[in-house]
Amino acid sequence: MNEESSRLADIPGLLRIENAGKEELTAHCMELTHAVYPHHQVYGQYCTLHEYVDCPPEAAYDYLRQGHHLEEWTCSLRDFAPSGTPGRWVGLDRLEDDTSIYCEVVANPDAMTVDYHCSWDQGEKLWMIYLMRVVPAQLVLDRPGSVITWTNCRHPYYDANPHPERAPRPDRPWVGDYWDLFYAGHTVEMHNLKAILEHRHRNGLPVSAAPSRAVAR
Repeated sequence: MNEESSRLADIPGLLRIENAGKEELTAHCMELTHAVYPHHQVYGQYCTLHEYVDCPPEAAYDYLRQGHHLEEWTCSLRDFAPSGTPGRWVGLDRLEDDTSIYCEVVANPDAMTVDYHCSWDQGEKLWMIYLMRVVPAQLVLDRPGSVITWTNCRHPYYDANPHPERAPRPDRPWVGDYWDLFYAGHTVEMHNLKAILEHRHRNGLPVSAAPSRAVAR
């Protein structure tokens, strides 16, 4: 047993070629592979999408990092304006009437990651985190363009509104009530994103657009 295997020998639950062998590993992977998966097993705790976009990765990243573009490609986020906290904006989520959504963009140009930190009703704790990354398609698909990934994690607040007193009315549905539709809804939005980026790139138009109001992000 080599030094690495010796260090790992006491950790329960590890399956590695050193302790399981090729046949056991292959058989275990076959057991984990099914023709049909329950919805909760696929989307219960995490919701991840990915899409190829015929648009240069630098342009796609630049578009995503400018938060006012959320008003273009999302289904329901509109009317963003400064919230009074630097870097944090407030708008409307028209998924429900009179519902405010707060948003802050955290972007890394080196990794081309864009994370939208959001929350309904209050801007003190932004707990709805939308994690996006732009990958050069040349690296992973050997073709021009971008691969965009998008992941949401099921924060406990999706299951229980931490501030029901801030809802615009007692009977307003909670964002977590829509979790089972997140994959479908985000798929629509990812297709919107793809359509906008590809249309502008293919037609020689600026990919990014100016904000619709005088205030800019």
